[in-house]
Amino acid sequence: MSTTTLNAPASLAGLPPLADFRLGFRRSVISPVVVSGLVRASDFALIAALGAGLFYIYIGHTNLAASTPYFALCGLVGFLASVLFQASGLYAIPTLRSPVSQLSRLGLTWTSIFAALVAGVFFFKAGTEVSRVWLAVWFAIGAAGLLTSRTIVAACVRTWTQQGRLVRRAVLVGGGAEGEALLHRLESEETDIRICGVFDDRSEGRVGRLVAGYPKIGTVADLAEFSRNTRVDLVLLALPTRAEQRLLDILRSVMILPLDIKLSSLAAKLRLSPRAYSYIGGIPFLDVADRPIANWSTIQKWWFDKVIAVLALIALAPVMLITAFLIKRDSKGPVFFKQKRYGFNNELIEVYKFRSMYTDMSDANAAKLVSKGDPRVTKIGRFIRKSSIDELPQLFNVLKGELSLVGPRPHALQAKAADKLYQEAVDGYYARHKVKPGLTGWAQINGWRGETDTEEKIKKRVEHDLYYIDHWSVLLDLYILLKTPVALLQSENAY
Repeated sequence: MSTTTLNAPASLAGLPPLADFRLGFRRSVISPVVVSGLVRASDFALIAALGAGLFYIYIGHTNLAASTPYFALCGLVGFLASVLFQASGLYAIPTLRSPVSQLSRLGLTWTSIFAALVAGVFFFKAGTEVSRVWLAVWFAIGAAGLLTSRTIVAACVRTWTQQGRLVRRAVLVGGGAEGEALLHRLESEETDIRICGVFDDRSEGRVGRLVAGYPKIGTVADLAEFSRNTRVDLVLLALPTRAEQRLLDILRSVMILPLDIKLSSLAAKLRLSPRAYSYIGGIPFLDVADRPIANWSTIQKWWFDKVIAVLALIALAPVMLITAFLIKRDSKGPVFFKQKRYGFNNELIEVYKFRSMYTDMSDANAAKLVSKGDPRVTKIGRFIRKSSIDELPQLFNVLKGELSLVGPRPHALQAKAADKLYQEAVDGYYARHKVKPGLTGWAQINGWRGETDTEEKIKKRVEHDLYYIDHWSVLLDLYILLKTPVALLQSENAY
């Protein structure tokens, strides 16, 4: 079933409160974790800056010994406020959405901090070292500043919520009694979940077109295509624990998706320790898989990619210009070659390369592997393929956001190991597309680069790709980038 044929109803009136049928909705997501973290950081900065600013206005410039206690208190109060606000639940998205609901907790916590501060000044007899007027003014202006900032944050959070950018869009797998019970329970809880629909392999005779008022969109096999056409964040599995084989079959299908996957324990008779569960509202779930790179990690990797890509383009510009000149001299045809490859979430992207083959022999889909002494490869093409200079234009793909500097290498559509397509040769092959593909990767620096003339070679490459996904960090990316030139010099199987 193709999700592109699905149409949103003209009106949402009468539909379940958690329903979200805007299937074409692909607006960028704002991570609630990042929003909470930014508000926490802004609270610290605001409180510390107000204290320091009032010090300069009221007390003025003074010697280092006299100013040190003031600056120390600015940092300490900012830190304590962010910690205690967190403990009071003041960084939860539902709380941030409404300034009125947080006024009492915000005021009480802020007052408690300054009450403790005044008591400390009195107890340690530091009244001569710290101005009480400064403290009083800081308390008052700080309260006004926090109220103003929270009012602005609340307006932003409400707007993002209305736009659907601060909710997690979920699909339910399993439309039986367990699925219905989970949907009803979700409706009774205050959560950030919006249900797009239900997926179930069973016929309409067993699972109807509506499950607790939510549409059955298709089978589990349709879920991968649906997640590419619609922004989905979470897969909720609602299956009886006795259906072990069915659960395993479904997991094989959904584990390749770059989504959070949770198994509902609502109907489970076996109860584990509360720490074994994660909760949506008060509903217990077992975490099956997490999105590999999410929240702050996404921001870290984005900045790493963009900054290094710009610096690399500047540094390598002479090499790229010389390469372009040599390609034009060596053979007729364009300098660049564009090729469709599988990218993040198995979406098709078009990557740039320096042309390394004769124009009339180009193989856009890589149906035939390039081998040693391949007559299709030009003289300069042999060198730039061996040295991977032909991949340098993909830095522009990095700037466009289609590739990352480091990740599983994107493969051409018809790439084969022996006589099998890669996805046929390796079970779970598409799991390597849970992150953006990269210019270089863990497999490449460990010797699994170049020709894949046997199934064993592509299996090893995928094995290393999955290791990278499970162990990603910025430091690992940096290590791979630094190791790549050495690996290129040692490589023997790239033609």
